[in-house]
Amino acid sequence: MNTPDTRPERDGAATSAGLPALRATPPRMPVRSRAWSRYRLPLILTGVAAVLLIIGIVPRLRAGSALGEQVAAQSALTVKVVSPGLAPASQDLLLPGAVMPYADASVYARTSGYIQRWYADIGTKVKAGQLLATIATPELDAQLQQARADAATAQANYNYALTTSQRWQQMLQTQSVSQQDADTKTADMQAKRATLASARANVARLTEMVSYEKVTAPFDGVVTVRNVDVGALVTAGGTPGLAAPANELFHVAQTDVLRTFTDIPQNDASFITVGTQVYLTTQQYPGRHFAARVARSSDVIDPTSRTMRVEVDVDNTDGALRPGAYVQVHLALDTAHPALELPVSALLFRPGGVTVAVVGEDNKVTLKNVTIGRDFGTYVEIATGLAASDRAIDNPGDAVTAGDTVQVLRPSAAEPASGTSAAHG
Repeated sequence: MNTPDTRPERDGAATSAGLPALRATPPRMPVRSRAWSRYRLPLILTGVAAVLLIIGIVPRLRAGSALGEQVAAQSALTVKVVSPGLAPASQDLLLPGAVMPYADASVYARTSGYIQRWYADIGTKVKAGQLLATIATPELDAQLQQARADAATAQANYNYALTTSQRWQQMLQTQSVSQQDADTKTADMQAKRATLASARANVARLTEMVSYEKVTAPFDGVVTVRNVDVGALVTAGGTPGLAAPANELFHVAQTDVLRTFTDIPQNDASFITVGTQVYLTTQQYPGRHFAARVARSSDVIDPTSRTMRVEVDVDNTDGALRPGAYVQVHLALDTAHPALELPVSALLFRPGGVTVAVVGEDNKVTLKNVTIGRDFGTYVEIATGLAASDRAIDNPGDAVTAGDTVQVLRPSAAEPASGTSAAHG
């Protein structure tokens, strides 16, 4: 083992003077201590650099991780969901219509002559059988007198033939006349009886024609048209080749009860029955509802329009409604088993049918095919394919597909709770 050399060195000055002088030399450091001294500063600098590096990188790593999480959160589609609500049991079906008189008739002349006098003008309320006008028919009166005279002659001839026949039947009992002569008298009596019947029928016909000299109202109503005046020539049944209004004497409409015809769409036809409650509205009476009812239905779907014709009757005793006026028909469509409903904005129309995008508990999108029932305008009834617990996406984009991850938007305090009942009600 090497030991440090501690021997004193001679001083040069002392040696030169001849004196023994000694100089102490410093001890030498160990080899390990010299190596540590050499690397201590680089190690310290390296440690400081490492600490500074850690202090600078860790926040950046955390910031990058947070940024990644934020980007991932923002990359997920944010959607608003609605919960299906119970559809209303009654639906107000609004359809256009026009009120018409319950009965509407044109009055024509049934006999030819001149208007002697008229008794009702337009707007006159008349009763059934009330006299509207009289027609002077002198020729027809003469024909009736002649027919009555012919009937009297036929009656006299028949009476004579009857007496003769009876007398010859009595003589036949005593063999005073032949059977042939008695049968001839009987046949003559029967011929005279037929002639009398014909004369009486002619009298009845002409009497009926004469009765048409009095033009009467066919039913209770109001006169809406008068096309005649005193002295006007009228012909029985009108003049061939002329338009109907030119031959029409009067026009009478029954307005105490009005009817309107409306066409029910095929989807709603099954809810309409005789007696279904209806009310009418018109712009002339804002806020007023005229109670009505479905009087009768065709029960047939028109293949051209896919609608069913129904008749709605309304009481118009007060005369508020005018025949021919435009009205809106409100029909109450009642169903015993209403289904769920959704806003129209939640529907997707895909090639496979109507689809609803539903968000599950894991925020994954599921597409469900549904069947649409009744149409409420901004809402529709979902007949099949949807559960009450489903969360449907409102206003889904066309790019939404099954399996997409979405972020559900929480409603603010000012917004109503999700669901269609409150919004639709």
